[in-house]
Amino acid sequence: MCKHTFLFLVVFQFSLFVQAQQPKSEFSIVENNKSTCILTDEKDFKVVQIAAGIFAHDVFQISGRKVVTAAVKNQKSDITIIAGTIGKNSTIDAMIANKKLDVSEFKGQWERFSIQVVQNPMKGLKKALVVVGSDRRGTAYGILELSRMMGISPWEWWADVSPEKKSEIVISVENKVSKSPSVKYRGVFLNDEDWGLQRWAALNFEPETGDIGPKTYAKVFELLLRLRANTIWPAMHSSTKPFYSYPQNKVVADDYAIVIGTSHAEPMLSNINTEWNHKTMGEYRYDTNSTVIKNLFSKRVKETAKFENIYTTGMRGEHDSPMIVGEDDTDQQVKLLENIITDQRAILKKEIKKEPNTIPQAFVPYKEVLDYYQKGLQLPEDITLVWTDDNYGYMRQLSNPKEQTRSGGAGVYYHTSYWGRPHDYLWLNSTNPVLMWEEMSKAYEFQSRDLWILNCGDIKPHEYNIELFLDMAWNMDAFEKSTSVKNHMNAWAAREFGNENATAVTDILFENNRLAFIRRPEFMAWSQVEPVTKSGVTELNQFHYGDEVSTRINDYQAIENTVEKLYADIPAFRKDAFYQLVYYPVIAASKINQKWLYSFKNDFDAKQNKRSANDDGEQAIKAYERIVKETQHYNETVSKGKWNHIMTMEPRFLPAFSKPSFVVVHPKEKASLGLALEGYEMEVNHEIVNCFADVLPVFNRYTDNHYFIDVYLKGEESISWKAVPKADWIRISEAQGTLSASSGNQKKRLWVSIDWEKVPQGENKKEAPLGHDFQLIPPSYKVNNAIDFVTKDGTITIGVSVYNPKFEALENYSGFIEDKGFVSINAENFTRNQSGKEAKWETFEGLGYSGKVIAALPRSAGPETDLKTIQQNSPVVEYDFYSFNFGEADVRIQAVPTHADYNGRGVRCAIAIDNAEPVIVNFQTFGRSDQWMQNVLKNASVQSAKQIINKAGKHTLKIWMVDSGVMLDQILIDLGGWKNSYAFPRETFKK
Repeated sequence: MCKHTFLFLVVFQFSLFVQAQQPKSEFSIVENNKSTCILTDEKDFKVVQIAAGIFAHDVFQISGRKVVTAAVKNQKSDITIIAGTIGKNSTIDAMIANKKLDVSEFKGQWERFSIQVVQNPMKGLKKALVVVGSDRRGTAYGILELSRMMGISPWEWWADVSPEKKSEIVISVENKVSKSPSVKYRGVFLNDEDWGLQRWAALNFEPETGDIGPKTYAKVFELLLRLRANTIWPAMHSSTKPFYSYPQNKVVADDYAIVIGTSHAEPMLSNINTEWNHKTMGEYRYDTNSTVIKNLFSKRVKETAKFENIYTTGMRGEHDSPMIVGEDDTDQQVKLLENIITDQRAILKKEIKKEPNTIPQAFVPYKEVLDYYQKGLQLPEDITLVWTDDNYGYMRQLSNPKEQTRSGGAGVYYHTSYWGRPHDYLWLNSTNPVLMWEEMSKAYEFQSRDLWILNCGDIKPHEYNIELFLDMAWNMDAFEKSTSVKNHMNAWAAREFGNENATAVTDILFENNRLAFIRRPEFMAWSQVEPVTKSGVTELNQFHYGDEVSTRINDYQAIENTVEKLYADIPAFRKDAFYQLVYYPVIAASKINQKWLYSFKNDFDAKQNKRSANDDGEQAIKAYERIVKETQHYNETVSKGKWNHIMTMEPRFLPAFSKPSFVVVHPKEKASLGLALEGYEMEVNHEIVNCFADVLPVFNRYTDNHYFIDVYLKGEESISWKAVPKADWIRISEAQGTLSASSGNQKKRLWVSIDWEKVPQGENKKEAPLGHDFQLIPPSYKVNNAIDFVTKDGTITIGVSVYNPKFEALENYSGFIEDKGFVSINAENFTRNQSGKEAKWETFEGLGYSGKVIAALPRSAGPETDLKTIQQNSPVVEYDFYSFNFGEADVRIQAVPTHADYNGRGVRCAIAIDNAEPVIVNFQTFGRSDQWMQNVLKNASVQSAKQIINKAGKHTLKIWMVDSGVMLDQILIDLGGWKNSYAFPRETFKK
């Protein structure tokens, strides 16, 4: 037997197949310069021929060998694949009749397939690889599964994931039958296409149409087949002509076996945005103009009747707005909507000549339509209820137990791209994939399994989240745990960029997603839309807690450095793919953050008259220019200009994307040294006696703090400085330097820390003194010293105070500890986790400000509001902490801002310190309130409850589940010392 060269095989199997019936066997696709022949039947569905052609293309891309695609009666080969649909392929039907194939397990079922090696399948052929589909899409998925097994990425064309060249192709085959898809209809909504997809199609890919037409849709449909999707909501903005205005579009969709549906604003496959003509059709109001509207519906149903469709029922207004009615009365609106649906079903029956309950229909309770539904709208139970998120990734409602029994079932419409208030995110993919997993897992658990649609905007740069979404829809069983997402991404990265790069790529993207969860790149201007506002004032604190602005700059710079280094090592044939899938998204996110973050620093430093403010402004401009450069490279250079016009760095030309302006500082005085300390908004003024801004915050032995001192140039020319600690236990990151206007080195951040082994220790006490103010520590517990900053002009002394007592209670203590009047906790770092009668708290990885949250599971567990029962039966997490103060504390809990699943289930937990009676905390928001807007901009819902700490010393915070599904992120116990910050300070933990 010849020696085979095996392809790199990382494929997303994830238990896609039922138990193998026979051992695995090798099958050569290309061997010894022999090409494959894939045999189909000319009577089979068009999509089977299309899939065979795609497979042949894939083999050629790998090996350079052409694959013969032929009808079964015309050709055979030593290497033969037979592919077809049960009842549509004569050879396969003969094998079934001769008992060479057993299809009893999946015959007549939805989108299933079998792949197996069959001996003597037909006269004159010793062996063949046989792909059998239960229906037309099942066969197509089976054929394209072979491409996956060869290592071909679904993004082979859409992200230029060129396969590695091989002279021989061998796959490992087990006789297997695919499982039924987890979700019946699975697909995407092409939306907000104005700035990318439509321009690219019109100006680059399909200029003969000048639009997104059949040529473009054929490529989209190929991608959907490769991703095992079956449904699309076509692009519908006014920049694009309606899908059905190009007659060939629906034919191409049917050729590719793609089901056409439409969005919540497009009833009965009608694109109101561009098909409604006020001059000829009048006002788009059903209460006054129903005849004309019904005529439009009837026309569309008639021309689509012979194709696979999902008809959206109900009605909204034009341009994604509420429906217009004569009276602003909810009861009248509900009644009118019910009448509309009744009329629509009558049209379906008349034009398709089938009973409405046999025709796929969807009702999307989006925005105000959900309110109508909640107010009692009666919906025929065979219509699929398509629940929506709140446009920012949080499902607004899901099926209650009664709704879960509806014959029409339920589905989900989910966003990873959005145009609207409080702010768009149309540029980058900034939806956390673990959040998407969590919300879709919840929807699936509550029986939303009939239709999943992802609003993915322009497709690019949403590639990974599209694949994750559709892989979950195909086989949700493979995604039981939050860690499944990281495993999936690692496999995805290995397939695209090799095993050697998979971990690094995954780590980069997970950190990029964590930072975007804290605040999406498009939200960094602190502006809003509808109406559009100018850039605002950042909530990030620049002088407390290590400087949140600088910390975020550094975090982005770290992954930027890593991705730059990794890019250099990616093989040449995958560089274009890496650029599209990893490099551009990460660099662009980093630079729009740095643009705004340096702008905030410029404004802050300019107010202190620092020359370094000019450097900050220049850094902001450089970040903006890098975005321009990379976007131009994406459009004009990547894949030799294939994607020209696909990427726009400023969709809707919002303030968030604008070129930054900055303040220029022109000091006139001679050069001198300026100092600014962590904890103070103003600079040190050494000319003022007893300036209170000349002492660093107290260093606490138990939390091992470090604080910054900024040394900066004031005035012209240059100045040299030395930092001289006046005690050997004071450590400083740099001891001397020179600041110079000409060199651009005008500011330096120094970090001060303590060598605790050298600090004199306070008295040995059992407990801390009761209720002291942490900044006014009794002398026996506080050690004072200083750092002298020396220049030719004199000396500036900065006070250093350390808290270094010796408490017996803390000698072997491991837990959270008060620092400067607060205790900060990451929710996943509990001291104890006690399961309840029916539920428990579990950790989700990859979500939240720290990268982990805890969730109350299972979601099926019912709510509990009786306080005694909560304490007895509900799961509880406990956090041991030590306080130096006592009195009233404000316990602030930060949760992921999910919504109530359905009536009766909320977003609540209960808290108590020590043995106090629990207090219920509620994170629910309603409608599109101001609080909801702030929550989705921050991906955080913060609620608080007052608690009494009766003495200094050891305590325990307890958090019980009230409603399952609640996800907790961070906790802050504020005893009066916390200063406002965007995120809670880093954990105050003593190991």
